[in-house]
Amino acid sequence: MSRAKIRAKLPTKSADPTVDIELTVNGERVSAEVSTRMLLSDFLRHELGLTGTHVGCEHGVCGACTVLINGVAGRSCLTFAAQAAGCEVRTIESVANKDGTLHPLQEAFRDCHGLQCGYCTPGMIMNILSSFNSSAPLDLSDEGIRDIISGNLCRCTGYQNIIAAVRQAAKAMSLG
Repeated sequence: MSRAKIRAKLPTKSADPTVDIELTVNGERVSAEVSTRMLLSDFLRHELGLTGTHVGCEHGVCGACTVLINGVAGRSCLTFAAQAAGCEVRTIESVANKDGTLHPLQEAFRDCHGLQCGYCTPGMIMNILSSFNSSAPLDLSDEGIRDIISGNLCRCTGYQNIIAAVRQAAKAMSLG
């Protein structure tokens, strides 16, 4: 059977049940009808066009898909969009200032060469911001920073420059 005939027999719309959701994404109220199986990462990327949220391993291991859900770092590839209903979600697109200037953490990543290919960077920054915004004490020792970023894999940098960037950003933000 030819590919065209196979495609013609496939359903054009998912038969999955759907649910209406309403959430806040980067400060804007969003309402949508989504499949109950749609992942938050897919919703952000494909429905809202927020492609800064990267999908790496799709198993929650690499951290590339990390976003803030109600202020806490969460893996958007392990979260259904329906689970985020009523939540406030922040993606990397919300980090820079309204006038386009970079957040101190973004500046530090640039200044300290804390990124190379950049694939892990959005998730890494969102995870670090979660730690910066937490009420828990911030440990800026090398070991403490490694603990903060331990849920994010980077295949390029060797982490030393990321550690320096976290320390520089914390200082710039008067966090440590």
